[in-house]
Amino acid sequence: MSTANAPIPVLTSVSDLATTSEAWLVDVWGVIHNGVAAFESSGNACAAYRQQGGYVVLLTNAPRPAEAVVEQLDRIGVRRDAYDAVLTSGDVTRGLVKAWSDKPLCHIGPQRDLGIFEDLGTKFTTTLDAEIVVCTGLMDDETETPDDYASTLAGFKRRNLVMLCANPDLKVERGDRMVYCAGAIAQAYEQLGGEVVYSGKPYLPIYDLALGMIRDGLGRDVPKDRVLAFGDGLLTDIKGASAAGIRSLFIASGIHVPRASEFDEAMLLDVFGGYEHTLPVAGMRALTW
Repeated sequence: MSTANAPIPVLTSVSDLATTSEAWLVDVWGVIHNGVAAFESSGNACAAYRQQGGYVVLLTNAPRPAEAVVEQLDRIGVRRDAYDAVLTSGDVTRGLVKAWSDKPLCHIGPQRDLGIFEDLGTKFTTTLDAEIVVCTGLMDDETETPDDYASTLAGFKRRNLVMLCANPDLKVERGDRMVYCAGAIAQAYEQLGGEVVYSGKPYLPIYDLALGMIRDGLGRDVPKDRVLAFGDGLLTDIKGASAAGIRSLFIASGIHVPRASEFDEAMLLDVFGGYEHTLPVAGMRALTW
């Protein structure tokens, strides 16, 4: 464990650091795109890394199956040669939902996330009759906040229902604004004393699966010290990499670093001040080769 009592180097190019790894775990929202447009430099960097033999897994807390995320990447304009594989929090969630397929389930989230239940025989029901709750996000994250769910969450708590959170992210940057994610609702439920089971980053199962994908893709085991994780979330991407024993590189999206602010070592020192997990090896304003 280390805390930010020394400067974290700020890089303008990842090419030299890339030689210290054989595989990358790259966050999607905030690193590869902002929900509206692809970050061209990030796609180019990942493609260049792959061209020199590196293996890239896009590791995301999206509460949808990987196939749906790939479709979104195509629509936004992320180049296909930027990655080898995609692993999502939704993929992990499907396994948990399957184990609870005999319980009437209430889904909190938009219809676009229903793919995580496909072919699982899920018994959907109302908030009043549910025995399990799966939260993939807010029904309308453009207008709602977790406060809009206060009475619903209080009802779940009175019945001591377990909530499965399919996306531990609290907020993401969509275009030029911030929107709440499922993790914010789960956090509000925990504050009421409710029990929450999380899938995705920063929890270890998704990292174990990602390392397995790297092994299968390359046909050999890759030591953890030869894997590098990229992300913009301190409590998901950076904390998760630390827990998994993997080095990380912080990408400064608007979650922790205002877009208009100066990004330098002093800013990084401030962002990670008092941080109780392993620090990233470096920081970048954007992933650039």
